[in-house]
Amino acid sequence: MKNTTKEKFISCIKSTLQGLALVILAILLAISLRVFVFASYKIPSPSMEPAILPGEYILVNKLTLGPRIFKNFKFMDGEKIETKRFHGLRKVKRNDVLVFNFPYSDWNVLKMDPIMFYVKRCVAIPGDSFFIENGFYKVKGITETLGCLKYQKEISLRGKEDFPSSTFNCFPSDKIHHWNMLNFGPLYVPKANDHLTITEENIALYKNLIQYETDKIISVKGNTIFLDSRILKSYTFKQNYYFMAGDYAFDSKDSRYWGLLPEDHIVGKASIIWKSRDPITGNYRFKRFFKAVE
Repeated sequence: MKNTTKEKFISCIKSTLQGLALVILAILLAISLRVFVFASYKIPSPSMEPAILPGEYILVNKLTLGPRIFKNFKFMDGEKIETKRFHGLRKVKRNDVLVFNFPYSDWNVLKMDPIMFYVKRCVAIPGDSFFIENGFYKVKGITETLGCLKYQKEISLRGKEDFPSSTFNCFPSDKIHHWNMLNFGPLYVPKANDHLTITEENIALYKNLIQYETDKIISVKGNTIFLDSRILKSYTFKQNYYFMAGDYAFDSKDSRYWGLLPEDHIVGKASIIWKSRDPITGNYRFKRFFKAVE
């Protein structure tokens, strides 16, 4: 009798441990999939209409560009975020829709926000010279359509007086460049190991990028540019950068206003809308379920 009770107890312990092991494995698998394979994000704004509507949930493929992990968690103490990206299936292409950490929670400093994510379309990749001509997005030497042509056409039919100054005037908003929604650039998008001459004319375009990469301060005294105490005449970039734009060009906080996106901010490529629900009516938009993001 005692042996039977003991056997039942041992069997119960084994079953409990096996169940616990399965739960732990399931949790580890779920975490691994989220970190290395895909993640889900809800879209709250109309900035990517018509490709993605407010109230939609998208799956982000991390394998395409390569999964990204944090090297440490010192950023929780206010230090700079450091990341590592594994090898991906391919590089970013023009018109890819990407999810990324917002780079400008403080408009004056480029700093990765670990809890704020944006989704925009990449309209210029490293090595491109991007510009906007009469509202249309263009890259020198490239003829393909960039972004959502419908809204670019609508912008091209309007004048400066049809926009509030807060949205009409664009990056870098200095005394040299007077770029806006209708006419912008050209802006060269640096790639890793690009060596650029730094001048009074372009320092405003690349100041935040250089400060981000070096953790040093740029200052201009007279006609001389300094990186901390050293005179800065040229700079070699350490990583790739991208120009990101929302499809709904009338209402999108994108690279037209805050500048270029560092590659280490990119989470992955938006691939599928797995759920769609109208945030106003609460009705599901079943026709958009499992629709590819294009």
